[in-house]
Amino acid sequence: MSFLRQFLPPVFTASGTFGYAQEMENVIDLSRLGAVIPKTVTLAPRPGNLPPRTVETASGMLNSIGLDNDGIDEFLQQKLPYLAGLRTKIIVSIAVKNIGECAVFGEKLQSAAGIDAVELNVSCPNVSGGVDFAADPKLCEQVVRSMRQSLTLPLIVKLSPNVWNIGEIAKGAESGGADAVSAINTCLGLAVDWRNRKARLGNGFGGLSGPAVKPIALRCVRQIFCAVKIPVIGIGGISTIDDAMEFFVTGASAIQVGTANFYNPAATMQIIDALPAALAELGVKSVAEIIGSLAL
Repeated sequence: MSFLRQFLPPVFTASGTFGYAQEMENVIDLSRLGAVIPKTVTLAPRPGNLPPRTVETASGMLNSIGLDNDGIDEFLQQKLPYLAGLRTKIIVSIAVKNIGECAVFGEKLQSAAGIDAVELNVSCPNVSGGVDFAADPKLCEQVVRSMRQSLTLPLIVKLSPNVWNIGEIAKGAESGGADAVSAINTCLGLAVDWRNRKARLGNGFGGLSGPAVKPIALRCVRQIFCAVKIPVIGIGGISTIDDAMEFFVTGASAIQVGTANFYNPAATMQIIDALPAALAELGVKSVAEIIGSLAL
């Protein structure tokens, strides 16, 4: 049985779009979420990239935050106690700069109370080397295996669309011991101020998210679903029940809502409210009955 069946409803918040949840406690009922995924943390603090860090684009947003965070120790001491007190599952998102960090991360996370799963972000396009582990199946397998050896918590690996064959990368994650993969992270893009002949982001390139990337995300989810046996968590342009259902029938066992949280903080609640009727329309009672049922 997939470990994701304990994360009900299968509607999560995507890392980097929901803060540390406390910012949203007076906006939505956090206990109704299947899981909260706070922003990605690294072993050591990171200052992030130069501003401007975000810019609106047609049907989406380009960001170059650069994994700005206070480091894992600060997260465990200052952020996790609040998160652990929520009546929902907590999936901690982490990123490593080399395989050697996996053992240190694993030890710290394994001994912390209140963590239900770990999402290993190997796909951030906004930091140097941020997609190295997501661009090569063997490297992906190696980093996942190293993390798996130091961690017994469920392990999800977040993959990048900026690769030649995401199905092969997912196979690497599966071989390394991942319990699931999530797809996709942002698509590498560029916004330009032609009058000043400058990039609109301080770091130049950034990650595109929002409705514009949904067709890419759906394609990736389908390719992964056909390539591996572990479950897929779909991410990319999800803001309505129709978006969510598209991901479920394409092959996602759960979904993460990301950019929509910025312009419609109630998006997750609206999807959860509409889910029973959408399932009934297909004559089923659970998401599990329709996963991957797309005729393609």
